Amino acid sequence: MRTIDKRLTAKLAPVLVKRAPTLTLPFDARCKSRLAATLDNGEEVALVMPRGTVLADGDMLVADDGGFVRVVAAAEDVLIVRAPSVRLLTRAAYHLGNRHTPVEIGADYLKLEADPVLEDMLKRLGVLVAHEAQPFQPETGAYGGGHKHGHDETFNEDYALAQKVFDEHHGHDHDHSSCGHDHSHDHGHHHHGHAHR
Repeated sequence: MRTIDKRLTAKLAPVLVKRAPTLTLPFDARCKSRLAATLDNGEEVALVMPRGTVLADGDMLVADDGGFVRVVAAAEDVLIVRAPSVRLLTRAAYHLGNRHTPVEIGADYLKLEADPVLEDMLKRLGVLVAHEAQPFQPETGAYGGGHKHGHDETFNEDYALAQKVFDEHHGHDHDHSSCGHDHSHDHGHHHHGHAHR
């Protein structure tokens, strides 16, 4: 069984990208650093990535034999949130962020994993909510965990700055690498010098 243990940062020739077998995974599986998976061609593989890795659609991975594998974000049950005004959409984003819900942010929509409680909350806010089957690629967070997709050279600097600001405000290390799933503790973002409950 092949082990896939590297993500390629260099750009590959389109012919190699096209020829590479694909690995279709939902968001939850793309957050896991250890995973027994099956490529779309039926081959069983072991995925062993550095902790905190969040794979994105189109990422090219390298197996231990040097072969390439392309990540495909699977279509999954998601809620598409649209609103008649930017203010209303921003308000919905604020309330979702307050609940540490992974959200994909589009130019005029928000996308999140289907959840009846959040769907009800969003409808009460007055936004339009639709169920669809689509790939889900949420923001990976400014304070750790995952990577920003694309080749944004400034991301490391932005990340370092965000981390510095966060540490200054919170004065403690914090592991946010759980892919944004529910944190059951209170962060107390509204005041400084807080004790952690």
